[in-house]
Amino acid sequence: MRYMQARVIGHVQGVGFRQATAQRARELDVVGYARNCDDGSVEVGMAGSDDNVTTLIDWLETGSPSSRVDQVTSEEIAPQQWSDFQTG
Repeated sequence: MRYMQARVIGHVQGVGFRQATAQRARELDVVGYARNCDDGSVEVGMAGSDDNVTTLIDWLETGSPSSRVDQVTSEEIAPQQWSDFQTG
């Protein structure tokens, strides 16, 4: 199991980015969350197999059709107790 946290910078709030991220995460059997940050970015916490987490991070580079992603940073985090993928 791989645990990661990503920060997505660009035009990613108010364009369905979190919902699209949740849909893609569920398709990949990845659990975690996507939430808006005060600076206009979106934070994504995720846990799943190495391949599926890597695939989700790659997807974040492009994002949803109506979003514009300028930058994605990610880092390993301590194990979390997520049971599904939430937006909030």
